[in-house]
Amino acid sequence: MITGTIKSQVDQIWNAFWSGGISNPMEVIEQMTYLLFIKRLDELHTVREKKANRLKQPIENPIFNRKQQKLRWSHFKDLGDPGLLYHIVSEEVFPFIKKLGGHEGDSTYATHMKDARFTIPQPLLVKVVDMLDAIPMEDRDTKGDLYEYMLGKIASAGQNGQFRTPRHIIKLMVEMMAPKPSDVICDPACGTAGFLVAAAEYLDQHHRDQIYADKKALKRFNHDTFHGFDFDSTMLRVGSMNMLLHGVEDPAIENRDSLSENHAGVEDQFTLILANPPFAGSLDYESTAKDLQAIVKTKKTELLFVALFLRLLKAGGRAAVIVPDGVLFGSSKAHKTLRRLLVEEHKLDGIVSMPSGVFRPYAGVSTAILLFTKTNSGGTDQVWFYDMQADGYSLDDKRNPLDPTKHETNNLPDILTRWQHRDKEAKRARTEQSFLVPTAEIAANDYDLSINRYKQVVYEEVQHASPQVILAELKALEAEIMRGMNELEGMLK
Repeated sequence: MITGTIKSQVDQIWNAFWSGGISNPMEVIEQMTYLLFIKRLDELHTVREKKANRLKQPIENPIFNRKQQKLRWSHFKDLGDPGLLYHIVSEEVFPFIKKLGGHEGDSTYATHMKDARFTIPQPLLVKVVDMLDAIPMEDRDTKGDLYEYMLGKIASAGQNGQFRTPRHIIKLMVEMMAPKPSDVICDPACGTAGFLVAAAEYLDQHHRDQIYADKKALKRFNHDTFHGFDFDSTMLRVGSMNMLLHGVEDPAIENRDSLSENHAGVEDQFTLILANPPFAGSLDYESTAKDLQAIVKTKKTELLFVALFLRLLKAGGRAAVIVPDGVLFGSSKAHKTLRRLLVEEHKLDGIVSMPSGVFRPYAGVSTAILLFTKTNSGGTDQVWFYDMQADGYSLDDKRNPLDPTKHETNNLPDILTRWQHRDKEAKRARTEQSFLVPTAEIAANDYDLSINRYKQVVYEEVQHASPQVILAELKALEAEIMRGMNELEGMLK
């Protein structure tokens, strides 16, 4: 999470865009993304440069050749001539980044960048380059957190779902799923591609030898492993750039309306789904894909997305997805049908109930992480529940990091540990933070998946004074008040 000084710096850049004539929030984000992308390319090239110098070898996969040195952020940021700076960025650097992924048709990045436009006027560009350069971004998470903070400024964020899932929640979900190099990973509502980036980082950290074993393995990682769907052109560009910056050259980031389009060609294709889809709203039956309506007859987007996940997964495929609490206990026929489907016809592995403050300041809705495996043949013996009460940050709009020295808690490490050792959870009592519930009990409760249905709360007995003692104390207090009022009245005479 970015706080304090950096937030203030971002606010100043945001205000500079507005005063500079760019008032559409999504355009601000898109143009800032281009500049952050350009800056990051220079940083990546510098790292490769230093490595080559250390090893006394040529630069491996250079981003800029010798003739392109003037396109680097470190070169043009200090140019004293505003006109020259604008010319280099708009006429040379921007066309350069549009062609990075090859020509249109060669990569999804190039396809999404085809219609990209650089709209920052000259006076504003000089100011924004200086302001962005002043933000310390050595921490690899900072750029992603900048997106999160900027997207939070969009007034409609809570309605259209265009806010990022906090990175520590994404990281938890990825670590719980523990992707393998053989996985085909999809986020059907990918936005800025945060889940796909985190999955790529996990694979790079834990399976680097396999990913880079040979050209075939590397091609698979770059071209076949990651798939993302979105229908917002800005998000498609931002997501593609985000993946490219994290070393995935050509992910399949597609322009697809996941709930409206037929899923021929992508059904039963993926082994792992990671997602936090937008779930505020409903669709008309006519505009919803018929294959989803065949799974569950509903207009509610949150239920349609769960049906979509089942549609896209291969048999044996796994999912870790965020859903609003209503999915877990809603009483409509569609809610119950979907829950019964997950429990009886597939394998519902676990549910992590999250506090409502996790998505503040963008949304206050209570949510849960749903973890399941598509089997088409059942397999749910018991469901693992975890009651997350703290995620390491305050649950108010400020979302400040908690201080472990003050015994402020963070349940995320405990969640991962208990998930990875679920065989030891059977002995836990229902009064603990995690426990197992048999399928038969869930079925008997109309497939209600709310943790409060099964969690047992221990109430401490509180000793109260007798009514006579309380009345005596009230009389004494009243007498004291009357004495004070009499003294005050005497002073006024």
